[in-house]
Amino acid sequence: MACSACSEPTIAFLIPEEYREYAPVDTPAATLCTRCLTVDPEPDAVLEDPDFSRVSDAVPTSTHAAVPLALALDLASSLATNRAAIEDLLEAVERAGTDPLLAMDRLLADPEIDPQIDLERRRHQLEQFLY
Repeated sequence: MACSACSEPTIAFLIPEEYREYAPVDTPAATLCTRCLTVDPEPDAVLEDPDFSRVSDAVPTSTHAAVPLALALDLASSLATNRAAIEDLLEAVERAGTDPLLAMDRLLADPEIDPQIDLERRRHQLEQFLY
């Protein structure tokens, strides 16, 4: 599957029930772009064990951390509207054993990643209201 924003390859993944309210639409599955980090609903995706390392070494390999991180990054385009959801998702990433701000730092340092949002600015804003 290709990304709707940049046409790069994507990774299909299952969205656990507890995170579906944060998904682009209420769907059991979505895709994550390996280049711009866009999350698109994909209700007809053929799901296997997603290999999030295909995106970057910065993305956690555990779906318990990778899925909420991907959803939080997707919602970061509007911090004012999505603040509570982003906080919930990043707390889930932390509970799964991953530092979300460190993951964002590593994504920023990865030359293969070109986020659709200004991740550097968002990371700084997230740090301010999370900690």
